[in-house]
Amino acid sequence: MERDEILSLDDAALSRIVKLEFARGSGNGGQKRNKTSTAVRVVLDEYGIAATDCSERSQHRNRAAALRKLRLLLALHERRPPQPPPRVRCAVDSPDYPLFAARLLDAVAAAEGDYRKAAAIWGVSPSSLLKTLERDPALWEWLNRNYPRFFVRGETPPAEA
Repeated sequence: MERDEILSLDDAALSRIVKLEFARGSGNGGQKRNKTSTAVRVVLDEYGIAATDCSERSQHRNRAAALRKLRLLLALHERRPPQPPPRVRCAVDSPDYPLFAARLLDAVAAAEGDYRKAAAIWGVSPSSLLKTLERDPALWEWLNRNYPRFFVRGETPPAEA
C-alpha cells in the first residue's frame, strides 16, 4: 500500500493493516494500570516503523494516539516525488495533517533543503513555508537532521567551503 493511501486511512481501516500489541502500562496509575493492558504498540511492518502510547487509562484512546504517532512517523520517514499540496494550510491536530506534512517534506527533499525552491514547488512564499515548518517541532527537527545547512529567516547562508 502506498504511503499517501495509508496516511489517508481512518483509524478503523489503519488498525486492520497494522499489527496491534497490547501490554500493561508502566509508571503511576495504581491498581487499574497494573491490572489492565492499556498500553498500545502499533507496527507497520511494510515500512518498518512502530509507535506506542500508554498515556491514558483507556486502551481506545491510547490506540488512537499510537495510530496518530504512526502516521506522523510514516510522514517523516518516507519520501516520494513532490505532489501538489492537499491544501496550503492544515492544523497540526487535523486528521489530514500527516499527509499534508509528508507532501511538504517531499517538496523540501526535492529542493534538497533549499527553502526558496521548496516554497516554489509547494506554491507558497518562502516565509509562509518557514512558518509552516517552524510550528511543528517534529518537522523542524527532521529538517535540521536531514539538511543541517538549512538556514532561518534573517540569517545569512553559511559560506561555501
